[in-house]
Amino acid sequence: MVVGTIKTLILGAGGMLGTDLMVNFPLAISFTHAELDITDKNAIFSIIDRLRPELVINAAAYTKVDDCEEKKELAFSVNGTAPGYIAEACGSIGSKLVHFSTDYVFNGKKKEYIESDRPDPINVYGASKLEGERAIARATGKYYIIRTSWLFGLHGANFVDTMLKLGASNPVVRVVNDQFGKPTYTKDLAQKIQEILNHGYGIYHITNDGVCSWYEFASAIIPNVVPCTSEEFIRRAKRPEYSVLVNMKTRPMRHWKEALSEYLEAKKK
Repeated sequence: MVVGTIKTLILGAGGMLGTDLMVNFPLAISFTHAELDITDKNAIFSIIDRLRPELVINAAAYTKVDDCEEKKELAFSVNGTAPGYIAEACGSIGSKLVHFSTDYVFNGKKKEYIESDRPDPINVYGASKLEGERAIARATGKYYIIRTSWLFGLHGANFVDTMLKLGASNPVVRVVNDQFGKPTYTKDLAQKIQEILNHGYGIYHITNDGVCSWYEFASAIIPNVVPCTSEEFIRRAKRPEYSVLVNMKTRPMRHWKEALSEYLEAKKK
């Protein structure tokens, strides 16, 4: 499957991942959140029926993990119900769907997770994203669900930028050293879609290579970081201790340190 030869629709095109997807799908028709509310079932069906894309990529999501605890209805509407609408609309015209999910569908009691491991989320965000996965699977068989983790990119708020700001304005920055995962550059993730489309339908774990704690990740960004425990740094949403996604289906991507180095250079420019 060659990207330039299929009619593609990108939802959530104004976000961090969506912007990088637009670079890789330059001929795609796109909608930002302001232009299309994915929780509006009638609007979704109308757009997809009118445009009749061969491929729909949904990069729209409510990703504020802590806020999801207080805005549960919004989280499940955007992350859970809306993907089902999109999948149902795709199924009605036979189009393929690419959808992005999260490492937070797992409880963190294992040190790593493959695609076939049983999800068991421990926060509202993870639960809402899992409901989205299940809604898609109920509505169509022609889907690629891509679980990813710890995203950073040039076109949206992310952990790397937060560390740069905090590091510049504080003598020390405390970051937890007991939560482990895989940082992922949205540029690399967006470029990976072409390869995934040449594989079978189903669930994929796609991240940059290499495992680290949030503290180790922060230490690669700023020099004035100090470790702390999750008990010392309480947040509304509980995080899994381990959310390491193992890719069993495609070639590994480059190490997160290499991706981070490129990102930091791009930020300087």
